[in-house]
Amino acid sequence: MFRMLAPAILVSLLGIGPAVAQGFCATRAIDKDGKPLAGAARTAFMKQCCEATALDKDGKPLEGAARASYLEKCEGAFSAPEERG
Repeated sequence: MFRMLAPAILVSLLGIGPAVAQGFCATRAIDKDGKPLAGAARTAFMKQCCEATALDKDGKPLEGAARASYLEKCEGAFSAPEERG
């Protein structure tokens, strides 16, 4: 039973990193007056913050496809939705 449960838990934990980074970055996205950032300033801050948190479990910077995937998930929740036609 544990042999089937352990991989499922491991796979679910892999998605937690970007979610935690999003929350961490979102809480830090405030201006010097303590007001939440908006628009281009928020987008730029989120991009910079997500890039700074793109680390593996050992604290080394992610590279290649892993980095691209992480950044896509981290920044994805804060990008503007595409227009539907």
